[in-house]
Amino acid sequence: MTATSPWTTEKPTALLVLADGTVISGKGIGATGTVQAEVCFNTALTGYQEILTDPSYLGQIVTFTFPHIGNIGANDEDIEDLTPAARHGAVGVIFKAEITDPSSYRSERHLDDWLKARGIIGMCGIDTRALTAWIRENGAPNAVIAHDPNGVFDIDALKAQAKAWSGLEGLDLAKVASSGQSSRWSEKPWVWNEGYDDLADADTTHHVVALDYGVKRNILRLFTGLGCRVTVMPASTSAEEVMAQKPDGIFLSNGPGDPAATGEYAVPVIQDLIKTDIPMFGICLGHQMLGLALGAKTEKMHQGHHGANHPVKDHTTGKVEIVSMNHGFAVDAKSLPDGVEETHVSLFDGTNCGLRLSGKPVFSVQHHPEASPGPQDSHYLFRRFINLVREKKGEPALAERG
Repeated sequence: MTATSPWTTEKPTALLVLADGTVISGKGIGATGTVQAEVCFNTALTGYQEILTDPSYLGQIVTFTFPHIGNIGANDEDIEDLTPAARHGAVGVIFKAEITDPSSYRSERHLDDWLKARGIIGMCGIDTRALTAWIRENGAPNAVIAHDPNGVFDIDALKAQAKAWSGLEGLDLAKVASSGQSSRWSEKPWVWNEGYDDLADADTTHHVVALDYGVKRNILRLFTGLGCRVTVMPASTSAEEVMAQKPDGIFLSNGPGDPAATGEYAVPVIQDLIKTDIPMFGICLGHQMLGLALGAKTEKMHQGHHGANHPVKDHTTGKVEIVSMNHGFAVDAKSLPDGVEETHVSLFDGTNCGLRLSGKPVFSVQHHPEASPGPQDSHYLFRRFINLVREKKGEPALAERG
């Protein structure tokens, strides 16, 4: 991979320094400073603000393969982290082209200003295609991204910093991304030109407890959209504290970091909750930790799956859906024990994307069904979960797609 590009400024104001010593120069955008992280690439054409605020990206620098990012600006509606003041999401970003002025009626500010406010360090003007090809061949590298408007860098120190970082394996980031205390969630799904409305207590039918390992807002909105009262609880919550809420269903959220590290305290809780026979649904990190709780293993992926164009097959229906993905770890399908069925599989590389426990109302998926790449190919999974709740309460099922 070449370390320069035709767009590189005469005096670079940003550097990406990989752990192998490669130095890539460009123009700085967003916040100034330096940060250590893993570099990944995302193939989505839209949704950059949701991507950058997804807590699952904590500890990562996102390289966008689509060249023009920022054209529609930024707003306060397209944010996914639960506590934006804490800025849980990507720590760095890389674009090919410079950010242009926004052109959208929903824009409230320039993306560069938004990046600064979020503390996201970025760079543009590099060959993102070459960087993406390098990651596909060599795997997601540890790196340091640095932005100094004066272009003053200690390259030797940055190389040492990148080389010294231990990476995401063994790192529990859910405790960073999680809520600090329990809270009630009431915001309903977004409606065009109306924004978000709140769910009234009188409209609730079932109580879902969401264990927050770095949950995305739109997941919670889809629960309220189905009439659920949602209680969000921290990642460190005990099984006894969950049960004290008298839930009708339990949700295991997405989140960042190594599932085995977070699983040291979360897996025993999940195992205890499975014994209660309360319906349980997991997404992303929640899926991985459910796999660990059931006796499977997780593994670090070569480059991970990050994008909104991933084909996944649902073995329970035989249908293929286009999904959004964001994960660098996966459940090893070969390690699934007897009684645990693989329900979804990636058609890109055959990796596991879903499981369910035989004889129990317990299932999970690796992808993000709350996102809209299909645009709503996977929303049925929320109804599938609610139908398990309704079945347990002796209520008629909802149409799975509707």
